[in-house]
Amino acid sequence: MSTVRDHAATAPLDVTAPGVRHQAVAFLAMVAFFVIAPFFVYPLFLMKALCFGLFACAFNLLIGYAGLLSFGHAMFLGSAGYVSAHAAKEWGVRPEAAILAGTLAAAFLGLIVGAVAIRRLGIYFAMTTLALAQMIYFFCLQAPFTHGEDGIQAVPRAVMLGVLDLGHQGVMYGVVLAIFLAGFLLVYRTIHSPFGQVLKSIRENEPRAVSLGYATDHYKLIAFVLSAGLAGLAGATKALVFQLASLTDVHWSMSGEVVLMTLLGGLGTVFGPVVGAFIVIALENYLAQLGAWVTVVQGVIFVVCVLTFRRGVVGELARVLRRPL
Repeated sequence: MSTVRDHAATAPLDVTAPGVRHQAVAFLAMVAFFVIAPFFVYPLFLMKALCFGLFACAFNLLIGYAGLLSFGHAMFLGSAGYVSAHAAKEWGVRPEAAILAGTLAAAFLGLIVGAVAIRRLGIYFAMTTLALAQMIYFFCLQAPFTHGEDGIQAVPRAVMLGVLDLGHQGVMYGVVLAIFLAGFLLVYRTIHSPFGQVLKSIRENEPRAVSLGYATDHYKLIAFVLSAGLAGLAGATKALVFQLASLTDVHWSMSGEVVLMTLLGGLGTVFGPVVGAFIVIALENYLAQLGAWVTVVQGVIFVVCVLTFRRGVVGELARVLRRPL
């Protein structure tokens, strides 16, 4: 058995496999869309959707492949935004350092939260993450450096890597797109690695994975920290895009929103969270004139989609095409 496990741990990704080829084509199509889209769609909307797309991909890595439902993932998005914004505005660090600081802060927070939460299973895990997220929310509300309900405003974009002027909308979009693609590819490689296969086995049957000799708590903790770090990367980037870090991103409703994005796009699919994020952000943008009724309309659309596309938009598309997406 150890020989088989050692071989699995060193086996490279088979790029000639039919499923990998189809996903590669889908990835190239997605990249082409993002490159062309700014000529037809408002770039700020696209950047917001890309940030939330990365956030949803990070969440999907945890629930779709490790089977861990977190109701407090907004704490990583929001806390990274605050750290990044504070570092850029108060400490005057460069954008790349601010984003890195936010990402590392979220990963560290994920390590602490994960070490506590993964000892629980099922709904108890979800409730533990929600409770800890509420603690982070009230901390952000009271901490002096977050400026309470006003948030950290007028965050400077400055110059990235000494050559990229983020004050230019086109340059900012290119940087956000590059960050999104890097995060997306990291998630893709993770779920198609031996580590990802172990996560899937834990999701399907954890007692069996334990019987095979896997330290499941260690794998789940690594997945949790990785997911938190990627969510933090999305939050830190978003803070620079909008030049603002606020309580909205750390509120419990944001955790519910990322669940909606993932389920709507397709739980456990590679491209589903991205599609789900774009659908939700588009609805919020184009239905904004409805005011408080936006949430009602979103709820109705969500119910219809769940009843019609039980595997999510991408999941149903993959079923029809009989191709993994």
